[in-house]
Amino acid sequence: MPDTPTIHAGRFALRQLTRDDTSALFPTLASEEQCRFLSRSHFQNEDELAAWLTDPNWNGRSWVAVDKADSTIAGRFVAVPTDEPDVTELGYITVASRQGQGVARECMTALIGHLFEREGNRRLIAEIDSENTASIALAERLGFTREAYLREHERTHKGLCDLLIYGLLRREWQQNG
Repeated sequence: MPDTPTIHAGRFALRQLTRDDTSALFPTLASEEQCRFLSRSHFQNEDELAAWLTDPNWNGRSWVAVDKADSTIAGRFVAVPTDEPDVTELGYITVASRQGQGVARECMTALIGHLFEREGNRRLIAEIDSENTASIALAERLGFTREAYLREHERTHKGLCDLLIYGLLRREWQQNG
């Protein structure tokens, strides 16, 4: 697996997540409302969250967005390898106090650029709960195309969920960049 380099994104630096970041992410990930679109329920305590965030058996990479102005953490961004060597799945959550401020768009733009331009990915995907309108809107603003609608595809803490698959090809990113 590639390293998790620091990526600069305008107002933010995306750096590798560490266990010490747990306390900054906990208020958001302890909220039932904020976690409604995760595959699991909200976290009960910081130790549970820290174990999940730093699980040594997880095969993805995880960044936190650190605000360059005040060093606060504004979100978490992940890149997870798929069975195809040049295809990566993306995920993101913005901390509750920073939602609606363009954090995810700014950081995802930088992460997508890095994955295509520096790491040579040919395709990126995002799996999004069909009820997550904010995430759907972000994926579409970033140029992703909805490729599939999988009905009752995933069982989560809220029951069976429909899942949307969005994809973005490197050539599409380059054409629109």
